[in-house]
Amino acid sequence: MKETNRVEFKRELNDRFERAVVSFLNYAGGGEILIGVDDAGTVVGVEDIDELQLKIVDRIRNNIRPQTLGLFDVVPIKMDGKDVVRVIVSCGQQRPYYIRKKGMSEQGCFIRVGSSTQPMSEQMMEELLSSRQQATLQSVVSPRQDLTFKQLRIYYEEKNLEPNEQFIDNLELRRSDGQYNYAAYLLADENGVSIKIAVYNGTDKVDLLETREYGNRCLITATQRILDRMDSENRTFAKITPKNRIERERVDSIALREAVINAIVHNDYAKGIPLMEIFTDKIVVTSCGGLVSGLTEEDFFKCRSMPRNRELMRVFRDIELAEQIGSGMSRILKAYDRSIFELTPSFTIVTFPFEEAFILPNGKISVEYRGKINGKKDSIPELLRSAPDATISELSELTGRSQRTISRELRRYQDSGRIYREGSRKTGRWVVVE
Repeated sequence: MKETNRVEFKRELNDRFERAVVSFLNYAGGGEILIGVDDAGTVVGVEDIDELQLKIVDRIRNNIRPQTLGLFDVVPIKMDGKDVVRVIVSCGQQRPYYIRKKGMSEQGCFIRVGSSTQPMSEQMMEELLSSRQQATLQSVVSPRQDLTFKQLRIYYEEKNLEPNEQFIDNLELRRSDGQYNYAAYLLADENGVSIKIAVYNGTDKVDLLETREYGNRCLITATQRILDRMDSENRTFAKITPKNRIERERVDSIALREAVINAIVHNDYAKGIPLMEIFTDKIVVTSCGGLVSGLTEEDFFKCRSMPRNRELMRVFRDIELAEQIGSGMSRILKAYDRSIFELTPSFTIVTFPFEEAFILPNGKISVEYRGKINGKKDSIPELLRSAPDATISELSELTGRSQRTISRELRRYQDSGRIYREGSRKTGRWVVVE
C-alpha cells in the first residue's frame, strides 16, 4: 500500500490530523485517511477503536470550519487482522475549509498535492471563497416557520439516538439568525414538497396510467413510502425455457434503492423535485441538478462523493437510510455499467432496463409471473397490475386456483372498486385502482 492523492496513512491520531482532513475537504473528490497504518503502508493497528472513533468525530466537528457534518464518515475496519479506522472525507461546497483556531490563512487552509498536504495560497483561498455556493439548504429560509418535527424525532428514537433539547440546532436546521432553513422545511412534519411516481403503459410517455405523489410530510417518511412502492413495482418475473424456469427481478433491487435515495438526498431543490418513472421496459430515476460544481465525471464514476445537501446526508446516515459516503454509487456500479447514467447540466438521470428475457415483443411484461405475490390474498390485483391483458385461464394457472374462483374474485374486486375493465371483453384490459 502507498499513499496517493486520495489516501493518507497515519500510525496514530496526531496533531496533524486536522490538516489532512481540511486538505481533503478542499480537494475535488475528497479522500480518505487510514489510522493504524504507518507511512510505509504497514498495518500496525490501533487500540480502543471505539474511543478513537469518538475522538475523531469530536475533533473534526469542533476543530474545522465551515461545518462538516454530513461530509465525513468514520468506519472501523480490519486489515491484516488488526483494527484500523477509516476516515472518509468528501469535498465540501463551502470551500475553503480551515482549521478553526488558525483561521482562513496559510496556517489554517490546506490542499492535497500529490500524496502530500500543502498550505493553500492566498490567491487560491480568494478564488474558492468567491466561487463558494451561497444558496444551500442551510442558508435558505424556510417558507414556513411554524414547523414541527414529531416524525423526525421518532426516527431518531427508533435508532436509539435520543433527541435532546438541542436536537434541531445539532442538525443545523436553523440559520444563524434563528430562523428555520430549507433543510428544516424538508424534514418537518408538514411541507409543500411532493415527489412523483409516474406509471406508463408502454415504453414511452404517451400512455400515462397513473401519477402518484409522495410528500407534503417529512422527507424521511416520503422516502420510505417511495422505496416501498418501487419495491412493489420491481416484481419477480419468470420465463420458462426448454430446460428450466428462470426467475429474476425486473431490475437489481439494491441498485434501484440506492439510486432513489441518491436522487432524493442529492437533488437540487432550488431547481425542482426528483421524479420516478415506471415503463413496461425500464424504470427511470431523475434528480434535478447536474454534477456538483467541482466534481468531474471521472470523480463521479469513481464513487467520489461531494454531497450537495450535507444536512440531508447527515440525517439519512443517522437513521441508516444511507450508509458510507460514496457507497450508493458503488452498489449501483456493481450491478450496472455507467451507460445507465445520463448527466446533463440540469439533471442526473438513471435508467434501469428490465431483463430482456421478460419483455414480450409488444412491450408487455410476461404473465409467467411468480415471486412476491405468492400466497397473498390480494395476488389478483398484483398480477393484473403487471399483466393487464391476462385471461382468466392464465390467472388460474398462475395462482393455482380454479377458473370459477378467479371469476368470483374478479367480480368481488370490481364491486369494491379495486379494479375495472377498459374496452371489450375480448380485447379490453384490466386497470387496478390504488
